[in-house]
Amino acid sequence: MKTEKENYFDLVYQVVRLIPRGKVTSYGAIANYLGLKSGARMVGYAMNASHIGTDVPAHRVVNRNGVLTGKHHFSSPSEMETLLSKEGIEVIQDKIQNFEDHFWDPNKLELDI
Repeated sequence: MKTEKENYFDLVYQVVRLIPRGKVTSYGAIANYLGLKSGARMVGYAMNASHIGTDVPAHRVVNRNGVLTGKHHFSSPSEMETLLSKEGIEVIQDKIQNFEDHFWDPNKLELDI
């Protein structure tokens, strides 16, 4: 039987899989969508654990300012930036440029997770 934390992680991963290529979202936006207004840290924990499976595009989740705060959880410190660059997202000094143009808000969609 899955623990409550594992079930929450699965919900986070479902949302992350919906982020379109070339878009990013924040830990807080995902937490808000899932009904945990102050759960950004828990989303971060889920993203850290997501590297076990390859089908979760964890590189598309950043902090609320567009900073690549999770980059140290990838196989190399530059992997997150490399993956975002391949999707057309410019990163300078670990910060997404024109963050608002790339931001995807799950709360603006009618998702049934």
